[in-house]
Amino acid sequence: MLEDVERWLSTRSWSVEDRPLKKLIAAKRSTGSTVSVVLPALNEEATVGDIVTVIRRELMTAKVPLVDEVVVIDSGSTDRTSEVAAAAGARVVHRDAILPRIPALPGKGEVLWRSLLATRGDVVAFVDADLKEFSADFVTGIVGPLLTDPGVDLVKAMYDRPLGAAAGEGGRVTELMARPLLNMHWPRLAGFVQPLGGEYAARRSLLERLPFPVGYGVELGMLVDALHLVGLDALAQVDVGVRRHRHQDGQALGRMSAAIYRTAQLRLARGHLIRPVLTQFERGEGGFEPRTYSVDLEERPPMVDVAEYVSRQAA
Repeated sequence: MLEDVERWLSTRSWSVEDRPLKKLIAAKRSTGSTVSVVLPALNEEATVGDIVTVIRRELMTAKVPLVDEVVVIDSGSTDRTSEVAAAAGARVVHRDAILPRIPALPGKGEVLWRSLLATRGDVVAFVDADLKEFSADFVTGIVGPLLTDPGVDLVKAMYDRPLGAAAGEGGRVTELMARPLLNMHWPRLAGFVQPLGGEYAARRSLLERLPFPVGYGVELGMLVDALHLVGLDALAQVDVGVRRHRHQDGQALGRMSAAIYRTAQLRLARGHLIRPVLTQFERGEGGFEPRTYSVDLEERPPMVDVAEYVSRQAA
């Protein structure tokens, strides 16, 4: 491991217990900062309501005013995600209603990018909507350093990821794709425990300057671009315990890996894939049958280059 990564691990890796809630509230008041929590959601009626309920009950009260708004961005759910989230107290916004001038593309990164126009917080925290046994620590952990340390611009959560009863076996795409890519091509990011984790927070002033891959490459792309833009010491991670969520099947993970590789490739050479598709196989009545999927190619520009965002900020 690089010497500066070892130093970073000792100075920019913390536990959620390092910053008590009272300290965060005091820091928020003294700086006048505002905090938005964004949940990107697609068919998450089973879990989204519980997450919103915990955030509102524990972090949005007169006694604990840490979070100023919790916004669920629904990217086209066919279940009751929007109704459940609204009933729990979230402000629900449909992806297509944000920046309608630009037709929406499918993908998580697209939702996160558009969320910058649907929120106002100086600090924006992203939390996946499929978390089970959700704890407010996921929010306090990632926003804490941003409220207490002006030198930190982006914070990733780190945690154990069990796969069923097997401890530490989750995060298969991280271990098989993202971690090798980062260690070989961006070794200064090798200290991140969960580089692809969906729970992270950043200052709006950073997020609005980053391009957003529209699909699953958004987390890797954001880390790499933030490293180049603000440097390693402006990045941090906080241990928040255990993350339990709905796991995807192997083929879905394959498609995710292809999108992440594409994101890395663009940042390595800004080149073009010879064939930007991925073929997988499923057994059918006549044997193995091919299924071909497009690999996410699109990236959204930094939000500061979007006229509607600039106009809103100036208002």
